[in-house]
Amino acid sequence: MSPFGGWGTLTAFLALLCCQGSGEKAFEGPEHLMVGSGEFQVINCTASCTDPKSLVLETHLNKTLLESQAQWKLFQVYNISKDEHLVCSFICAGKQETKVFNITVFYPPKQVLLTLSHTSVAVGTLFTIECRVPAVAPLEGLTVTLLRGTEILYNQTFVGTARFPQDAVVTHHTTAHREDGLHNFWCEAQMDLRSRGGGLVHRVSDPQRLEVKEPEPSNQMVIMVTVIVLLLLFVTLVPLCLYKQWQRTNTQSSAVPGEPAEATRDVLFWWPGIAHSLSGPALLPRVW
Repeated sequence: MSPFGGWGTLTAFLALLCCQGSGEKAFEGPEHLMVGSGEFQVINCTASCTDPKSLVLETHLNKTLLESQAQWKLFQVYNISKDEHLVCSFICAGKQETKVFNITVFYPPKQVLLTLSHTSVAVGTLFTIECRVPAVAPLEGLTVTLLRGTEILYNQTFVGTARFPQDAVVTHHTTAHREDGLHNFWCEAQMDLRSRGGGLVHRVSDPQRLEVKEPEPSNQMVIMVTVIVLLLLFVTLVPLCLYKQWQRTNTQSSAVPGEPAEATRDVLFWWPGIAHSLSGPALLPRVW
């Protein structure tokens, strides 16, 4: 049952307390009522005189007489599915009088659904929190709040007076932090219709947990490191090759004709996974 139905029952109970055994005018319910779709409402039909004639509640809806005294009658009206106008009719001093109860049907939040775009993310990764409140109306007065633990991350108050039910959706984009894995995420929906003769409806979602991991090295970082290593190898090997070529040329130009050239010093040549000695011009690449 809607919380507003409970409020109406409480009103009826107060009416009974203040009216039984008293000649004073009975408590009159509000002329504007908010009722959840498909719920019932208690109506206190009270005359303006102490001895009314033909005190009735005019409506096509099913109703039950709960209690009555000379000046008032208490009815329970069932299965209210759309806006209604209930008329309380009575005759005082030969004059017919009426009182109208305007009933507005609303669709309270019955479900609050929280969804995280990821259940496991790395620190610094963008993820999305979505809260959906299905089939609510009116949107005016509905506030949806996203929370991490007790901390409010985002809230939104809706506007609009459409009478037909529709989904209310709130989306929030945020970046994962290490502390996100220590708290539950949840969503709260609150419909406040007190300014319109209604009450306050409050619903919360099931909590959701987020696993937060340390970031892994990206492919781009691996590629950058590889390129840097290759560049360092290149700038190391090129001068070495040039030096060896210069040494070979210098030795050949200073040798005496007919005598073997002086043996050159071995130069260590290194390549990833290969290490050997370059000795003599036959093992050196020609550099132009």
